[in-house]
Amino acid sequence: MEYVYAALILNESGEEINEANLTDVLDAAGVDVEESRVKALVAALEDVDISEAVEEAAAAPVAAGGAAAPAEGGSDDGGADEEEAAEEEEAAEEEDDDEDDGEGGEGLGELFG
Repeated sequence: MEYVYAALILNESGEEINEANLTDVLDAAGVDVEESRVKALVAALEDVDISEAVEEAAAAPVAAGGAAAPAEGGSDDGGADEEEAAEEEEAAEEEDDDEDDGEGGEGLGELFG
């Protein structure tokens, strides 16, 4: 997520979102930078108008599951939205995994209790 935040900082400050600038921001924040992730993000954001995407995301109503409902007209903003959706799904799966960890021993306790 810090990679996306770094891109947002660069966009907000009017700087070009390229590998060098993104790496500099991440280094300044103390992030252990993975060059492959930087390259992937720069490539994904190449044809994306970040300001427009942020405005659309802020205007979109939030569904019960926490994901933003698609705007009418269904515009495709490219890889950035897909990447964010994949990260959200990954976070949700990790959260589900964490919840399952506490329930694992209950069945065994009933067997021997």
